[in-house]
Amino acid sequence: MSDKPVIAALGAGRMGRGIALVFAYAGHRCLLIDTKPREPAALDRLRNEALAAVEANIQALEAAGVLNVSQRRAILARIDFAGREAAPAALASADVVFEGVPERLDAKREAFAFASEHARPDAILASTTSTILSNDLAPFVTRPERFLNAHWLNPAFIIPLVELSPADVTSPETVARMKALLEGIGKVPVVCKPSPGFIVPRIQTLAMNEAARMVEEGVASVEDIDKATRYGLGFRFAVLGVLEFIDWGGGDILYYASRYLTQATGSERYAAPAVIDRNMKDGKLGLGSGQGFYDFASMDRDAYQRERLARFVALLRHLDLLRPPA
Repeated sequence: MSDKPVIAALGAGRMGRGIALVFAYAGHRCLLIDTKPREPAALDRLRNEALAAVEANIQALEAAGVLNVSQRRAILARIDFAGREAAPAALASADVVFEGVPERLDAKREAFAFASEHARPDAILASTTSTILSNDLAPFVTRPERFLNAHWLNPAFIIPLVELSPADVTSPETVARMKALLEGIGKVPVVCKPSPGFIVPRIQTLAMNEAARMVEEGVASVEDIDKATRYGLGFRFAVLGVLEFIDWGGGDILYYASRYLTQATGSERYAAPAVIDRNMKDGKLGLGSGQGFYDFASMDRDAYQRERLARFVALLRHLDLLRPPA
């Protein structure tokens, strides 16, 4: 018997299946739970469909050389499915419950009422919502200090990042427990306040809309825009975070670029926030000045730059884009 926490995914859709897979891969017993009243035949179809989808993803990992046949079977053996009748007992055995029902308040309210009734009082109850603020969901949970949002990025079993958004009533212990759980399975949790769009969706929505706008304006082809994001934007941000990149190049570059684009396009969407103006005024321009969003004054800046450049080189080598000198 494993001493790892038991994980329940409340909702057997794509997100629930991905969460079950990532935890089962890490050795946890996982429960895919569907609480919708269904006829036996319909429940069997859903069970077969859900487990087949999980197995297909495991087989894809096997084909990629991540695991072997025996490991695939062991992972599948850790995942169980429970319909509405078996759901109370399944929830009672779980240490952490991830809700993944449709993005409607009525569906969330019903799911958390069911989970609150049957889960243990010390179990963490988390929503995987990508749109609803944690403060709006916390009232649906009894003992809401054990609740928070845990936003996984699809595909959940591949993408390392999980965005944690505690409600105002969430206890620090709950956040610490969730961070430790996610770090224990190799995920990278970050914490943000209850704010629309979390971190990644808020940034990527701007980028996706701008890419679509360039297609609409005929600036470049679809293929070239995607090539530019893969080998330019995405390549750089795989090594440097967005704010780190501002400091790397210099905050003055963003300051002047924002002013030019705002004037050239006549659109305020390129206007810099006040913090960029303040940093410019205060001389906090990043790596070159020793202070920006990050404090570089106390670090070995030459060593830092060499380490980041080594990561760029490693990524080039991984993409088979590194060429020897002539």
